[in-house]
Amino acid sequence: MPDYTHKFRAAAIQAESVWNDVEGGVDKLIALAEEAKQSGADIAAFPETWIPGYPWFLWLDSVAWQSTFLVRYAENSIEVGGPQWQRIEQAARDLAITIGFGFSERDGASLFMSQAVIDATGRTALTRRKLKPTHVERTQFGEGDASDITVVETSVGRVGALNCWEHLQPLTKYAMYAQHEQLHIGGWPSFSLFEGAAFALGPEVNTAASRLYAVEGGCFVLAPCGLIGEAAQEEFADTDLKKQLLALGGGHARIFGPDGREMADPLPPTQEGILYADIDYAAIIAAKNAADPVGHYSRPDVFTLGIRAEGRLPKVTTAAPVPTPAGADAEEAEPAGDAEATKGC
Repeated sequence: MPDYTHKFRAAAIQAESVWNDVEGGVDKLIALAEEAKQSGADIAAFPETWIPGYPWFLWLDSVAWQSTFLVRYAENSIEVGGPQWQRIEQAARDLAITIGFGFSERDGASLFMSQAVIDATGRTALTRRKLKPTHVERTQFGEGDASDITVVETSVGRVGALNCWEHLQPLTKYAMYAQHEQLHIGGWPSFSLFEGAAFALGPEVNTAASRLYAVEGGCFVLAPCGLIGEAAQEEFADTDLKKQLLALGGGHARIFGPDGREMADPLPPTQEGILYADIDYAAIIAAKNAADPVGHYSRPDVFTLGIRAEGRLPKVTTAAPVPTPAGADAEEAEPAGDAEATKGC
């Protein structure tokens, strides 16, 4: 059962990625985690696809132009369990801090918008993939599955994570709430794209989504957020128009309590830094006394949510052998076919 007596300090990162440089990104992640630990934090949360950076090129020009970034982006994505991964696990263990971070995951030659939680012992407690990449993200990234909608036990309690507009998916959110999530990491990339032209992409809507998640779920929400600096514009904006489309700033990290209150003073949108909040899980009990959407404030006799339990399925399976009819001689039985014929994709 969840422990509601736990108290600790949490950190939400607002910082620019080291664009398309996995080693530089890991270096910066470890440095920020160390800074957070020195300030008393037991968990540090990082933005969506923070390593090797959110692929802003997908939003700025033609497919032909975008393709010039793809190989380098994939080369600087992380393989779970690989050398860069082990560096982060070691850092979490050495610093005794839980690290939650967003990353582009490379599995074979495919990419996924993933998140991880590595606890303070260096154990990887969670890896998950964005269930449905948003809009143009689907041209580069694959999808997650049922195993990715999960809450895990860590040294800082029951922790879950979602990326960006997964916070606009009502069924996904309810499935997370139902697992008694105490601390949620909502990873965001930055809110400066198409500034002034696409209100739904801006900070008003998306910070509101993080706040509402806290109130609906009766949990604490760490909402780390990336930002666009001069390095990003140099990387992605080769014209004045693209600089206008991808404006400087967009950092809007937040920390919310289960009653929806803001627990840390925001940083300026162009400034890197760390937000801190002191967490006391007793506040969850107080908040859910009024409204627990998966407890006393629910109506399972009226509404239920079903989830397909299958997780990541094997790509190739061997079919079961065709049974021999009762009484038939084995040599006379019709063959099931060769090995290749019994494989399916």
